[in-house]
Amino acid sequence: MDVVGHRGCKGLEPENTLRAFRRGIELGCDYLETDVRMTKDSRLVIMHDEAVDRTTNGSGRVGELTFDQIRTLDAGDGEQVPTLTEVLEVTGHNIQLACEIKDGAALADTVRAVLDAGLEDQVVFANFDSGCLEGVRKIRSSLRVAKSFSTVPEDFISIAKALGAEAICVEFTKVNEDMIRTVHGNGLKIRLWCPNTTEDIQKAIDLGSDGIGSDYPDRVLQMLGRA
Repeated sequence: MDVVGHRGCKGLEPENTLRAFRRGIELGCDYLETDVRMTKDSRLVIMHDEAVDRTTNGSGRVGELTFDQIRTLDAGDGEQVPTLTEVLEVTGHNIQLACEIKDGAALADTVRAVLDAGLEDQVVFANFDSGCLEGVRKIRSSLRVAKSFSTVPEDFISIAKALGAEAICVEFTKVNEDMIRTVHGNGLKIRLWCPNTTEDIQKAIDLGSDGIGSDYPDRVLQMLGRA
């Protein structure tokens, strides 16, 4: 079972910072998950929200701020908002990276950054937006993609297969054992997000998925006997 550090390890370190990614590697996670957006001046930065308000000491929408403006912000404990290139340098071949492109304008440059870094096999593009995943595959059909679902439609298997997805990603509360058997029976993997308490993590483990993403991957690793 893969252990995925959500936004680095957002329960342990400031989310989506280099410190969080390094912590995930040190813990022994199999994957780290992150989010990419584009600044006003077309730089790729790591940020989940549309605005910087929640995770930094600044305010404003990422797409309306320049890279230099964002770079001056404190993302927690003195950490800066990193660039995608910086994250790829840290993760490299040390760990798998699940990358969600949050901003359609960032799609082509994000894919190019992964290809230029020679990390095509290390990065899976995971997204709720099927159009984004189609765009990734149009650039290079061999790129790895995973389809995320906020709600699971009846035809979720056919949607994932049409995209060439290797896995689907679903909130753990919306999954049961029958669904997981269906996924596996169709040659796909399923990863669950985001149990954080020991009780919820155990529920997710018992379901028998292929991976668990958590803000506290240390707890998942410990409960799997891998701490």
